[in-house]
Amino acid sequence: MSDVYVLDACALLALINNEQGADRVEAVLRDALSGNVEVYMSKINVYEVYYGIYHIEGQTKADETYMLIQKQPINIIDTFGDDVFIEAARLKSKYKMSLADSIALGETVIRNATLLSSDHHEFDVVEQQEGIKFDWIR
Repeated sequence: MSDVYVLDACALLALINNEQGADRVEAVLRDALSGNVEVYMSKINVYEVYYGIYHIEGQTKADETYMLIQKQPINIIDTFGDDVFIEAARLKSKYKMSLADSIALGETVIRNATLLSSDHHEFDVVEQQEGIKFDWIR
């Protein structure tokens, strides 16, 4: 079985904006193209990326970026099951985090995956207390 990764918005934004950590995200996506890993991302996390670009650069740039995201070897999760729903709610109620981050974590737990992120301020305590696997891009 191949390794499984879940991306959060900050990981994808690092790649899009060529920020520190973009090389790590790019390496994971290359591995996905080769069939060595599976990569997932919740549509709500994709929404965060779309919104962030829309807010700063407008709809045209956001639409172009969304089309590029859809061409990546990322399995975009449009809906989530009760297992993710319950796990995300548990994590959000226990730790201070956004709804989108709780969904990314729920997907990570249920898929026994590794979350690709740079969001230390929300996830460091979760990593320490929950044993969820993280791949920190910076």
